[in-house]
Amino acid sequence: MVRRRRAVSEDTPMDAPLHAPAETRAAWTPDGEVKPAAPKVSEDAVIAAIATVYDPEIPVDIYQLGLVYAVEIADDGHVRVEMTLTTPSCPSAQELPSQLEDAVRAIDGVSDVTVEVVWDPPWDPSRMSEDARLALNMF
Repeated sequence: MVRRRRAVSEDTPMDAPLHAPAETRAAWTPDGEVKPAAPKVSEDAVIAAIATVYDPEIPVDIYQLGLVYAVEIADDGHVRVEMTLTTPSCPSAQELPSQLEDAVRAIDGVSDVTVEVVWDPPWDPSRMSEDARLALNMF
């Protein structure tokens, strides 16, 4: 039996594993190394990421405002988001889609993000959630 030694620093707990957990390591086959599968992207994770993006003029996130019309997640991790803006002349027209893209791209397992701004159907206040209406005093 061969015993392996490892360097232990003061910061390393004595019961720390010698190697990474199996789910983070690559497997070896006769054909070569096989990388572990990327984690599945959940719709809840995408919505949570979208909810971190706020319209700079309104203290409510774009998901609660009803600006996100559709979220599609492909098996390969590609996420497609269809969104709109409150008006075509919205001053945040350039920054909101790119902020949304950056937020979704940061999710583990996302391979690519496409954000499409659509104008049909046009946005109206009825698309806002109850929380958004309360935050904006629009009962």
